[in-house]
Amino acid sequence: MSELIDELLADARERMGKSVDATQGEFNSVRTGRASPSLLDRIQVDYYGSPTPLKQLATIHAPEAQMLTVQPFDKSSIKNIEKAIRDSDLGLNPSNDGNLIRLSIPPLTEERRRELVKVVHRLAEEGRVKIRNVRRDVMHDLRELRDGGDIGSDDEHRGEVELQKLTDAKISELDSHLKGKEAEILEV
Repeated sequence: MSELIDELLADARERMGKSVDATQGEFNSVRTGRASPSLLDRIQVDYYGSPTPLKQLATIHAPEAQMLTVQPFDKSSIKNIEKAIRDSDLGLNPSNDGNLIRLSIPPLTEERRRELVKVVHRLAEEGRVKIRNVRRDVMHDLRELRDGGDIGSDDEHRGEVELQKLTDAKISELDSHLKGKEAEILEV
């Protein structure tokens, strides 16, 4: 195969890998019954009119296995942080003493575990869509190379076959991360 196809496949491999890594990072923000600062990674706070990630506005610690503390850098943002946490899909009820927000992580009920599994499945599907979008872009580039006369149709076909193998491998890697996270959530 030509160097052009190899470059496209290398780029696709890198972009698909980043999609898998990003999805795995989102999996870490879904709670499993243990307190982890990454639990709050997806929370966006309305900070002076613009959505800002919580971790840019506060330090987050896990002093105990079932407790998180959030210490805002700007004390005036504490109400907005509290509201963002309460409105999130995490099901946590924050309490604040004016300086620090405490989040007690209750043990998960069976119903809540099933809801979290659905959240994780949705995140996994979003990751699969990202991978397929990379595949679509590279397929388009392969067609453009063929139409431009840079590669022949046989080379295009071989490139598409390799791209499909890569796509299948990355999706199965994502699915294995999903199975692991699902088992972690359902573990009592």
